[in-house]
Amino acid sequence: MGNLKGESKALEITLKPPKTGIRAFSFSQLTAEKGKFSDALKVSWVRSSIIIGLILAAIGLAAILIFKILNLGNAQIFLDAKALVKEYSLLGIFLATILAGTIVPLGSPALVVAAASFGVHPIPLIVVATTGFTMGMTINYALAYSLGRPYALKKIGTDKLNEISCLWTRWGWIIYTLFGLIFFLPVELLSLFCGLIKARFDIFIVLSFAPRLVVFTFLAYFGSQLGGWIGLS
Repeated sequence: MGNLKGESKALEITLKPPKTGIRAFSFSQLTAEKGKFSDALKVSWVRSSIIIGLILAAIGLAAILIFKILNLGNAQIFLDAKALVKEYSLLGIFLATILAGTIVPLGSPALVVAAASFGVHPIPLIVVATTGFTMGMTINYALAYSLGRPYALKKIGTDKLNEISCLWTRWGWIIYTLFGLIFFLPVELLSLFCGLIKARFDIFIVLSFAPRLVVFTFLAYFGSQLGGWIGLS
């Protein structure tokens, strides 16, 4: 965090104010103000990510209930799928989480739950998913670090980059960790920003890995219990 003031100063020179209707803060204002985490909800893409996440969660719960009521776990198609998932799922999860750690929206949390519910052992699933996602985040960091602002702007746009900068100036690694723990928030966007400002790589790796380890541990064991309840595992 020691370089944060210098990083913010550099960003103040290079980043332009957002063109959206969201109130544009100067970096000096942001540093002086005591921000609340609820202020992050005023950012449109954060708010929309939460809404989409809640909608998908509701759809998933409805699908689980239908699956249970119709007793689909004993259907031959799902028995065949179970054998296929057990044989190839770890490789598929590894590749999918690498992509999900970049800016490809593959829904890695749902994949982890699905694989666990089909009987994939939680421990290797957790390790593979967390490692893959961290590798994807590291790719983001490395690309933004080496290719700079033009690459970041191409990927996320000027407005969103400015909004991320505002969040980072207020909370730094705290907001990064929070995004990592709430799996439907796009932490992969922040990984690009970390590479752009050349944030400390050792802290970046730890705070990319640890929150997702917590998330995937919860989801894997939830998936295991879910599979038993609906008759898949």
